[in-house]
Amino acid sequence: MCGITGWVSFDRVLLDASGTLDAMTETMSCRGPDAGGTWISGPAALGHRRLAIIDLPGGRQPMTLETPRGTLALVYSGETYNFTELRGELAGRGHRFTTDSDTEVVLHAYLEWGEAMAERLNGMYAFAIWDGRYQKLVMIRDRMGIKPFYYYPIPGGVLFGSEPKAILANPLARARVDLDGLRELFGFVKTPGHAIWDGMREVEPGTVVTVDSNGLRRHVYWSLETRPHTDDRNATVGRVRTLLDDIVRRQLVSDVPRCTLLSGGLDSSAMTALAARQLAETGEKVRSFAVDFVGRTEHFVADELRPTPDAPFVHDVARASGTDHQDIVLDSNDLADPEVRARVIRARDIPMGLGDMDTSLYLLFRAIRERSTVALSGESADEVFGGYLQFFDEEARRADMFPWLVRFEDYIGDDADVLRPEVNKALDMPGFLRDSYATAVAGVERLDGESDFEYRMRKICALHLTRFVRLLLDRKDRTSMAVGLEVRVPYCDHRLVEYVYNAPWSMKSFDGREKSLLREATADLLPKPVYDRVKSPYPSTQDPKYAIALQQQAKDLLADPSHPVFEVLDPDLVRQAAERETPQITMASRRGLERTLDMALWLDIYSPEIILT
Repeated sequence: MCGITGWVSFDRVLLDASGTLDAMTETMSCRGPDAGGTWISGPAALGHRRLAIIDLPGGRQPMTLETPRGTLALVYSGETYNFTELRGELAGRGHRFTTDSDTEVVLHAYLEWGEAMAERLNGMYAFAIWDGRYQKLVMIRDRMGIKPFYYYPIPGGVLFGSEPKAILANPLARARVDLDGLRELFGFVKTPGHAIWDGMREVEPGTVVTVDSNGLRRHVYWSLETRPHTDDRNATVGRVRTLLDDIVRRQLVSDVPRCTLLSGGLDSSAMTALAARQLAETGEKVRSFAVDFVGRTEHFVADELRPTPDAPFVHDVARASGTDHQDIVLDSNDLADPEVRARVIRARDIPMGLGDMDTSLYLLFRAIRERSTVALSGESADEVFGGYLQFFDEEARRADMFPWLVRFEDYIGDDADVLRPEVNKALDMPGFLRDSYATAVAGVERLDGESDFEYRMRKICALHLTRFVRLLLDRKDRTSMAVGLEVRVPYCDHRLVEYVYNAPWSMKSFDGREKSLLREATADLLPKPVYDRVKSPYPSTQDPKYAIALQQQAKDLLADPSHPVFEVLDPDLVRQAAERETPQITMASRRGLERTLDMALWLDIYSPEIILT
């Protein structure tokens, strides 16, 4: 796992650009604390920061391969889980290897199969190859968008990086956000290809982007496809289990300490139990970590979204699977600390406004990094198997809207509560979301003979896999890599995603509950309370001291009416939230305070030009 960046300019030789390339590369030092390197040749300049996971002495980058017709140079971030099989196949075709790293396998795979090699990879990855034979740059991203990858077209070339900050370190890039970027920021929907920053784009998941002197071209090598599902329920459950066994085994491969993220929910518990069983074959214990808050279990207040605290279920799984477990317990002072919030903003490059759910994730990952370098996460199982409330909410099912937004204001709050009225009008978020929804569902193919209800549920599943989970994957990657922790996501294996996506909803929910296929496929691994547990999302603190701290910080901000945040947010609305009596502080008003403080920090750190017309 690493950070990559680069610059290609067909109008000039970049040998004199080493200082700029070094600055771009240095922004990725958190992603790759173990080593760094740069490579410049003619119009191409590549930079890399390394977090060593496999073949610690080898695998240094940028990695080059000389051919009779020119040099291939690679910068690579991620993991290829089937690199052993690919290495064997390539060796049989005459390739010779000098390291044990998956990076070298990827480079030789490109030499053998060209851009088509992307279809052979199983993993999470974002990489760029400068092909000196044809004077072109090839950028490839994994199918689900697990690893981030951005690019910024410039006259005669392109800038690219794992994160926007790498691109913005080049003076050719402008730190500017227009209304479309703000809509993306406030919409809680991930538009494919959109990067929020004006002029910047994402390499879309499952896509190859090629840049040469003739311009830029895109090729989609993978997307969700509608196919008939011919297996019956028992066969489907068996296939899910077989896939999970293989996926977890592959993703446990590491030359550094690894662990699991355990919440006591179905997803992470099943994954942890599988990992524990497999590691026990070689006499090894799996480490597991869970996040908790001071006093949460003792003073927990149930609500519709979170009916139970995590800790009792976490401990049930840890005992049953014999894990080496540790709770990471956070307090409100840490969660509200402006410096911690600033580190999260720097990690994500944008103010997503998720408040304590972002800061607690960052703090969890930071604590884990002291003990492990790789973690397996249950992220995306809800999107793959159908785990959220909105999958079962009739209003959300019927709405011509992204289903997670139907009750979003009830659970999370509305950014309009703090936006300036003229900005709110210019954004026209209802219109933006209607158009985005129409575009998203237009690409969902209907199976011949599929009922109206099954097609409606197929669209809901597709929306979660293409417009929602990518928000969470980006959050996971950016907050973990900010502390040098590699987080792997077994439920994002494309084989599992393809298979379960095409199982009919009646099978996905055959027992009338969420994630029926996953529950049945792993029933033998789970303690009974965990098997029976109702879905509970990532936890949020209920400590009123956290809200009080936010209010004080907002009051301090309001003391400076000239702060640029008030060009976007309404100071009177912010003041109302800051002056509410503590018992009246709702989740919605707390979100308004979190959004305000995050926006202010973002503006202080990045000084972006905000275009409101």
